[in-house]
Amino acid sequence: MAGKEDLKLLGLPLSPFVISVRMALNMKGVSYEYVDEDLSNKSELLLKSNPVHKKVPVLIHNGKPICESLVILQYVDELFAGRSILPTDPYERATARFWAAYAGDKLFAAWYGMVTAQAEEDRAEKVKETLAAIEHMEAAFAKCSGGSAFFGGDSIGYVDIVLGAFLFWFEAVRRVDGLEIINASRTPLLAAWAERFGGSVEAKEAVPVTKVDLAVQYINKYRPPATAAAN
Repeated sequence: MAGKEDLKLLGLPLSPFVISVRMALNMKGVSYEYVDEDLSNKSELLLKSNPVHKKVPVLIHNGKPICESLVILQYVDELFAGRSILPTDPYERATARFWAAYAGDKLFAAWYGMVTAQAEEDRAEKVKETLAAIEHMEAAFAKCSGGSAFFGGDSIGYVDIVLGAFLFWFEAVRRVDGLEIINASRTPLLAAWAERFGGSVEAKEAVPVTKVDLAVQYINKYRPPATAAAN
C-alpha cells in the first residue's frame, strides 16, 4: 500500500509538530515527498491546503489535505499497516490522546514562550510553566508506561512521538541557557525515557544531530543567552 500512495508533507525543518509526523511516516515505512515551506512567503499549495490556519504540517494524500499534527498522526495510524502508533485499548487510547494534546498545547505554549521571551521576567515565568508541564508529563509516563520503556509500552507510540519531537529543542535550550528541562533529579522517569527515545531509530531518522545546532542558532537569533537559569 505504501508504494501506491501519493503522499506529500508540507513542513518546516525545526517544527516539532512536523517532526512528529515524519516519525510516524517512517515508523509505518511509508514513502513520501517532503516540501519545506517558508512561512514568511507561504506557497499557494499551503494556502490552498490549509486555508483556515495557513500553517504546517499538512499531509496531502492523493490530492486531499489533512491538517494539524495530532489529526495527521491518527490518520496515518489508521490508514497504513505496520506497528500501531495509538493503543488498541479504548481507555489507553483516550489517555494517550489526552497527554499528546497536553504536550502539543500546554507544554508547547510554555516552552515557546520561554524560547522567544525578550524580558528576563517573562522568560522566568515561562520557565516555571514549562517545568510544571514537564512534571505533569513525568506523572503521565508513570501511569501510561506501566513500568515499560515508553509511554506506548515496550515500543514507541503516540505520546512518545509527540513529546520526543521536542527533545532536540530541549537540548538547544540547555546549551543556550543552561536549563535542563528534563533531568534525572527532578524527572527521573522522563530522563531515562529521553535517553532511550533519543537512541531509537525513529528519533535518529527524523532528528539528525544538526537540528540541535540549528535550534541553537534560532534561539540566539531572537535573543541573547540568559545570564542565569535554574536547573
